Amino acid sequence: MGQQRYGIDLDVLGIIAEQVAETARLGVELAVVVGGGNIFRGVSESAKGMDRASADYVGMLATIMNSVSLQDAIEKRGVVTRVLSAIEISQLAEPYIRRRAIRHLEKGRVVIFAAGTGNPFFTTDTAAALRAMEIGAEVLLKATRVDGVYDKDPHKHADARRYQQVRFTDALQQDLKVMDATAFALCRDNELPIVVFDMTHGGNIRRVVCGEPVGTRIVKDNQATTFAEGAA
Repeated sequence: MGQQRYGIDLDVLGIIAEQVAETARLGVELAVVVGGGNIFRGVSESAKGMDRASADYVGMLATIMNSVSLQDAIEKRGVVTRVLSAIEISQLAEPYIRRRAIRHLEKGRVVIFAAGTGNPFFTTDTAAALRAMEIGAEVLLKATRVDGVYDKDPHKHADARRYQQVRFTDALQQDLKVMDATAFALCRDNELPIVVFDMTHGGNIRRVVCGEPVGTRIVKDNQATTFAEGAA
């Protein structure tokens, strides 16, 4: 969306596509889940008065628009991409089939999962966690506009510290709101690490994948919680 009120900013789309493409060129099996809030969100003011299920389905259609746009931008950078949709829309995307998704990844294609889970009342976070489990992902990357998870709101507290690494249990106890509760519980129960980082800085997706200390990593409970240096 960029600085627009709604829609797709082509410059922002290009920045995201370039980061995905450069990461895929490393040989990483990379799948992407795209939201649709820049066009329509089921719980937003634009959906006021609509039946929740109907509004959520419209939101899923918005994710398909974003996914096809992202596919086009990535492929213009020379990386083969496939869109798999939880809602059948054969003129634009392949239907989501778990084994097909894994096969695309094995062939070096970037896979974009569209239409969330295909069910209303579930967020894009939950769709990302679910798809990550299904394809056997090693880590779930939550690419946002913030540089990680803090122990308190950094906009209100000058002494807020950014976690470099935090345990699932600590994140729950401190109500850090890393992501949607259903998605978070799914990752915790299956011990899938999460990395929260700022994707507006070019190259950050590649840096995270290469193991550089970018953002905040949420890990299982037998690992240590640490703060980033100089994050106060």
